[in-house]
Formats: sequence, structure tokens, C-alpha cells
Amino acid sequence: MASPISSTGLKIHKEAVGGLPDQPGVYLFKNAQGHVLYIGKAVSLRKRVSSYFRRNAPLGPRLLQLVQQVTQIEVRPSSSEAEALLLEVQLIKAHQPRYNVAFRDDKSYPMLKVTHEPFPRLIVTRRKQPDGAWYFGPYPNASLMHAAVQFMRRVFPLRTCSTFPKSPCLEYHLGQCLAPCAGYIDRSRYQRIVRDLLAFLRAERGELLRDLTRRMEQASRSRRFEEAARLRDQIQALSSVVVAKEKSLDAGPLEELKEALKLPRLPRRIEAFDVSNLFGTHAVGSMVVFIDGKPHKAHYRHFQIQTVSGIDDYQMMRELVRRRYSGSLLRSLPFPELILIDGGKGHLHAACEELSALSLTIPAIGLAKQLEQIFVPTSDDPIVLLPTSVVLHLLQHVRDEAHRFAITHHRRLRRHAIRASVLDAIAGIGPKRKAALLAEFGSISRLAQARPDELSQKIRISRQQAEAILTFLRSRNIQQSP
Repeated sequence: MASPISSTGLKIHKEAVGGLPDQPGVYLFKNAQGHVLYIGKAVSLRKRVSSYFRRNAPLGPRLLQLVQQVTQIEVRPSSSEAEALLLEVQLIKAHQPRYNVAFRDDKSYPMLKVTHEPFPRLIVTRRKQPDGAWYFGPYPNASLMHAAVQFMRRVFPLRTCSTFPKSPCLEYHLGQCLAPCAGYIDRSRYQRIVRDLLAFLRAERGELLRDLTRRMEQASRSRRFEEAARLRDQIQALSSVVVAKEKSLDAGPLEELKEALKLPRLPRRIEAFDVSNLFGTHAVGSMVVFIDGKPHKAHYRHFQIQTVSGIDDYQMMRELVRRRYSGSLLRSLPFPELILIDGGKGHLHAACEELSALSLTIPAIGLAKQLEQIFVPTSDDPIVLLPTSVVLHLLQHVRDEAHRFAITHHRRLRRHAIRASVLDAIAGIGPKRKAALLAEFGSISRLAQARPDELSQKIRISRQQAEAILTFLRSRNIQQSP
């Protein structure tokens, strides 16, 4: 019969378990001396760990003996159960906990093997041999292990064939192999991918991400954009594993942002600018405001571009900055601690020149979408933060909100302009009748589908006028509202 847990277990539950994250991960039970007693994985750390420490929990003698010795709980969150499985095996191998018996027999479960070949492969095996290969595992949950293998083959595109085919196979066309069989990748570059995979399997993921980020930056500076894009995708995929959940946007990221950009003050107020136009037409700008890491929509502003014609985003950005930091907005809104420009070096340079012309020294940065690089006025080289950085997450959130606000307004103007231009071209349609038509039918497409008698009755015009309006609209082949 199961026995109730001890008072020690209840104390641990109240003090430690209640605050555990509701996400996958690995938990380590330790005794008073800090020795690891047991390591397990969980789909939900909070639910799994609390199951050991509930009052009247159905624990057998072995588990009861375990929880009575636990005085410390350490957790390591992950993004998936498959990721937790990889980490669990590594930790059990490293600590050899007394109460873990599942991994004592290496021959019972499959392992991962990176072969010792000129162009190594990642394969699954159940036998460990003295062949110079790298072995990881064993893994008791084969389905989770295979899910992890599929992920790794997407991120680290090593060959899967035992012998080279005569031409690139389907794996190459799926983007899961770089075709060393056809000479599309040399041995040196291939071995670089192998080393990255080994670092991932050894749980050296923070160091791996930093190295990949440095290489992406170097490739971008050398204008090897295809390689930089591949590294960017690799970083993003790995980040989904390394980061289980983003931290909330509070004072912590603001402190880190101040440190990363060497700002003179904590950037409690951030103002971000973006421009939107279609081949130079209906050009608009947006300004969004974040206070303490959160949107402050009362201070959002739209701008109709007035002084720029044609396609010139830099001059449009100059106009936005000039109008925000002069005139009525200068008097009605406080200065920010940081300005964020949606764009790269050129957009930032245009904004900074305008700030200088206004004799303002507000810190400003640019955030480029292509490789998520941060540009500052004092350096030609961008700042590249890890995708796991809460600072980068905050800046991306602000930048994306500015873009959303600009593009929404731009689309609204385009819709109104197209509607107005079509109806204005019809003889005898004035502002009041145009408004009545749109109010009654809602869109030009619905108006074009109306019957002449219906149109005549609803807005009180003659049938002849109604037929003329419908004939004009249908001659323009209007089928749907823009």
C-alpha cells in the first residue's frame, strides 16, 4: 500500500514546486549534501514534480524513500519532450544517480552515432563499438529519440546514404543534405557542420549559438548572403530548442538593453518609426511608443508624407523625424530615451542627420529585418545579438509594431483612394451621393452587383441613372473591393 509523504516533502512542495514552469524539461532531486539522487524528464515540470509531493500521494516504498531524502530541486526547462529526453540522458550519464536504473544497461536501448568517416553520418544504433565514432545515449523512449533525429537532420544536413550515389538524391532536394557526393560541399565545410552537431549533442548550445552568430555576421560582411541566410535559419531553429519561453518584458530587458547599447539612461520610453508606400504612392509613416517595455497606444501617431514624391524612403524618414521632434508634437509629447528606426544603416543615417539638424542628441538605432542586425551611428559594424536575447526580442517587438501600424494605415488609405477614384469618375455623382452609395452597399463590388431597380429605390435616383452607374462600374470589370 502507498504511504503518505513526509513533512519534509510537503515543505519542499510548498516552497519550490509551486513556482516551477508548466513546460517540458528535466528535474534533479538532491539531498542535503547536494548529491543528485534522481533525474527525470517531464512534459510539465510543475505537474510532474508536484505529483511526488502531494499529500497522500500514491508512492511505493522506493519512491517514498527517495522523496524523504530530497531537500533541493533543480529544474532545466526545454522546448519539447524530445529535447528533455536528450538532456535527461546526458545528465544521468554524468551524475549516475542512485535511484535511476533505467539507463544501466546500454544494450537495451537505441543510441545515436556520428560515424567516423570522411563525410560522417548521423545514424541510430543499438551496439557501441570501438570504431572511433561518437556515441550518445542510450535513449529508452525510441519514438522521442527519432523525433529528435528528424529535427537534427533538418538543422544539420548530413548525408544519410551508406555509399555515395551517382547524383544528388531526394534528401538534397528536400534541403536535408548538401550533396557531398556531387562535390557541392567540400570536406572542410562539411566537418564544420559535424562539429556543430556534436556541440549540440553535448549540450554546448549556448556556445554553439554564439559561434553561429559570429559566423553569420562574418558571412554578411563578406557579402556571402546565401551562407548568412542558411546560418540565420539554423540559428532560428536551434533557438526554438534552447529557448522554451520568452521572458516577460519588464525592467530586466530594459536594463540589459541599456547595457548592450551603452545608453546613458534606462530606455523606459522607446519611440519607433517606419514608412510604408507602394511605388512611392500613398506614402505614410508611423510612430509607436513603448513605455517600460509595453505599447502606449495613446501616443501612437500616423503621418501623411508631404514633402517627398516618388520612392525615397530615406527622405521620408527624415520628414518623420523632423515632424515628430518639432512643432506641436515637440510640445505635447516627452522625449524618448531611445529611438528605433525600422531599417538598416541608410535609414538610421537619415534619421540621425535630421536629429543633428534639430540639435538633438537622442540615442538612435536601426534594426534591419533581413538578418536582425542592430545598427548604431558610431560603428560601421552591426551589433548581432543571440536569437535567445530578451533584448533582441524587445527590439523586434517594438519594430514589428511600428511596421504593423504603418502598413495598416497605408492599406486603409489605398482602399479609400481607389473607392473615391472610381465613383468620382461617374458623371452626376457628388460627395453626398457617393457617401450614400458606400453607406448603403458597403463596397464598390457589392454596388456593381446590384440590380438597377434596387439601386434606384435605395438611393432615390431614376432607373436610367442607376443603369448608367452600373454600366460604368461593370465596364471597369469591378468584381471585388480592394
